Amino acid sequence: MTELTRLTAAELAEKIHGREVSSVEATQAHLDRIAAVDPAVHAFLHVDAEAALNAAKAVDEELAAGRGPVSPLAGVPVAVKDVLATLGSPTTCGSRILEGWLPPYDATVTQRLIAAGLPVLGKTNMDEFAMGSSTENSAYGPTRNPWDLDRIPGGSGGGSAAALAAFEAPLAIGTDTGGSIRQPGAMTGTVGVKPTYGTVSRYGLVAYASSFDQAGPCARTVLDAALLHEVIAGHDPMDATSIDAPVPPVVDAARRGATGDLSGLTVGVVRELVGEGHQPGVLAAFEAAVAQLRDLGATVVEVSCPSFDLALSAYYLIAPSEASSNLARFDAMRYGLRVGDDGTRSAEEVMSLTRDAGFGAEVKRRIIIGTYALSAGYYDAYYGSAQKVRTLVKRDFEAAYGQADVLVSPTSPVTAFRIGEKVDDPLAMYQVDLCTIPSNMAGGAALSVPCGLVDGLPVGLQVFSPALQDHRGYQVAAAYEAARDAADGGALIHRVPELEVVR
Repeated sequence: MTELTRLTAAELAEKIHGREVSSVEATQAHLDRIAAVDPAVHAFLHVDAEAALNAAKAVDEELAAGRGPVSPLAGVPVAVKDVLATLGSPTTCGSRILEGWLPPYDATVTQRLIAAGLPVLGKTNMDEFAMGSSTENSAYGPTRNPWDLDRIPGGSGGGSAAALAAFEAPLAIGTDTGGSIRQPGAMTGTVGVKPTYGTVSRYGLVAYASSFDQAGPCARTVLDAALLHEVIAGHDPMDATSIDAPVPPVVDAARRGATGDLSGLTVGVVRELVGEGHQPGVLAAFEAAVAQLRDLGATVVEVSCPSFDLALSAYYLIAPSEASSNLARFDAMRYGLRVGDDGTRSAEEVMSLTRDAGFGAEVKRRIIIGTYALSAGYYDAYYGSAQKVRTLVKRDFEAAYGQADVLVSPTSPVTAFRIGEKVDDPLAMYQVDLCTIPSNMAGGAALSVPCGLVDGLPVGLQVFSPALQDHRGYQVAAAYEAARDAADGGALIHRVPELEVVR
């Protein structure tokens, strides 16, 4: 069954729906792959083989009865980042403070996966409460990059990206607050998409920074990401920030883009995102990708977004401020970890002991930063000023989209670094989010598609699209992907070194 794990999600769906392969066989193949290689990769925090196989069996029974698949991806397994609530399965957010917590409900994204007939393999590892750029901040140990097990897979959603690169899952769900889908995609040679804010429900997504958090699809191809995007997107009355608008035609755009014609499209290279701080090989790969877009018929222009230079600093004031509010709910009184409750301590003492034991260093750091930024006497100087920068970032995007249909940049300024290399240098770690944060500040769409290897490690091309125009990015990315694969003689992902199987 090993070959089933190498198929794209679209190919696997075609075989399942044509009854060449059963969903149970496909799901079991991926469960076997997880058992074989995940002890080395550590992409998963929890695997629910029984639930996944039961869901797969239900799809097979529907198809055997002559009823068509309930969705284009029915029967194709999926992994879910451990920040989305799953009824009956633990949701820990990579934190000790939620160790073993079983949610009493499913997140809307989880509900939609189940309704569409996708067997959920399990929950993937992540930086604690999505705070990190390397998946080293998980309380349950780091995830390793399948391209080089001594290196990080990106973060905070490194588990989902690594599961794809290790062929443990054909599809995965991530969340993106400041680049946590796209940056791991770039570092693992996979595709990661941040949809327009508000187009995928946040109901049941454990909040880090509510005005930034956005769930989205992770896959090994642009088409697979688009198919998953259409499954999870759409208005949800349970989410007050959900946009009541049609889902952009992302699948049609991906199929159209794969024909390889970008004539009539203008691509804007963001000047501020290709300068200082980038690894030379990353810039060279990006420039080659831009040249390929030009060869496909796109008009390439340079655009300037001056406020992007301030976006990183502003983000690291606004997001921690929201986190300091959101994480106040973990009080040891209602659910989760409780430390020191021996009958002699006050509720305040138990709360303090629990938070000290339950939150990791990076989470504590961001809570402290956010609380300080919101405190009396500093609110206007820090939080208020950062929000003004956010407005300037939005205006820069608007002006740039007056000159170009999509914008492009490298996804990450560096390739995957070694585990432990930056863990004691928070500022160096934050710099890895340099290129991804602006789209979270503005709320538009952005995706990362692999654009080559630098010293044997993958790099990503980031494509920005205006709000509710997600399909533009899919078209450009699919066109580039098709041209790249044709030039390379096959998909980049199949160059991942074979992992040692644990017997």
